[in-house]
Amino acid sequence: MKHLYVILFVLFAVLGLTAFAPDGFLLPESFYLHKGDKLNVHLLTGDNLVQEGEERFNAKRTNKFNIYEGSKLTDLLKVAKDSAAPVLSYPITNAGLVMVELNTKDDIIELPHEDFVAYLTKQGYNNLADKIKDDTRLNLVEKYRYYLKTLVSVDGGGGNAFSKVLGNDLEIVLKQNPYKRSYGDDIAAVVYFMGKPLQNSNVLLYVKTASGNVHPQLLASDANGQVFFSPSRDGIYMLRCVHIEPSKNNDADFETWFATFSFAFSNQDELPNTYREFGFGNKH
Repeated sequence: MKHLYVILFVLFAVLGLTAFAPDGFLLPESFYLHKGDKLNVHLLTGDNLVQEGEERFNAKRTNKFNIYEGSKLTDLLKVAKDSAAPVLSYPITNAGLVMVELNTKDDIIELPHEDFVAYLTKQGYNNLADKIKDDTRLNLVEKYRYYLKTLVSVDGGGGNAFSKVLGNDLEIVLKQNPYKRSYGDDIAAVVYFMGKPLQNSNVLLYVKTASGNVHPQLLASDANGQVFFSPSRDGIYMLRCVHIEPSKNNDADFETWFATFSFAFSNQDELPNTYREFGFGNKH
């Protein structure tokens, strides 16, 4: 199959990407569950799929918190406990794919001018960096928010939850079920921004294996907002996209949208996929 995408294996650049507001991602304690199990999901922060901290559930800072079990939608804002960690502890009653989403409200941070120029460059926004390079302000204000998803498999992982379009401002949607793929199979994802495919956007794919090693790839979305990859390792997978624009409002200089989508891949019947075995802590 001929691909229309570009994969840039520039590992030193990928590993050097850091954000002033760290990446956020949802991590289940297990991606492979059975009916009757409890789904525990942690909200972690850190770059390159390496945990640097864990956030407790904060209702005041959360805009959406939902779980999708087939056609069943549960609004977790109505049942989640404030300050809970993990942010979700939910009994699973149905087989199939289960998806959890958590979106945060806007937050604001003030950043040194020179640091922000470097950050824009590392994120691939050279045009924005050039526009502010000669700006005389000492600091710039960034407004940011997170759109986080995770996908788990329950007793075989059937259904189409992986392809649900949730209507978030920035959203990553899978076109194939990763729990039904094998080594070398193609998986496509589409990045949407404000409901439209986001062209020529950098999308990072992280693969974390049970050894604790992280294997990053930098992908570029095509004219249809698509990126493509072929799973070749068992482990935790995460797609991550950051979109930055000059702010249209007076409360910030730039606006940043973070989106991550975590799931697992295994070509085996069973995958050592617990929170502890993948190096995300030893408390659970």
